[in-house]
Amino acid sequence: MGYLLLAGAIAAEVAGTTAMKYSDGFSRLGPSLLTALGYLISFTLLAQTLRTLSVGTAYAIWSGAGTAAIAAIGVAFMGEGMTLTKAAGIALIIIGVVVLNVGGAH
Repeated sequence: MGYLLLAGAIAAEVAGTTAMKYSDGFSRLGPSLLTALGYLISFTLLAQTLRTLSVGTAYAIWSGAGTAAIAAIGVAFMGEGMTLTKAAGIALIIIGVVVLNVGGAH
């Protein structure tokens, strides 16, 4: 159940961050409200996740997966470029999360 809650927390954080891009510095009401809602849901689900998962593992997955997802959304939908350096950075994030999970499994 912890990993399912964590997946929801990641999805909400990614949605909130994406909405933040469209909030134009919080000057547009709709995207600004979606940003706040996304982060509220994300933190609530992350807090629930911490009941069953270690904080280090949960936070590494939450932040790493969110970062990789936002980078992919930026490339796919927001016209951001994908360089070899950016791709390597995303790969290192994913590798780091996997290593933390394998090393921290109990």
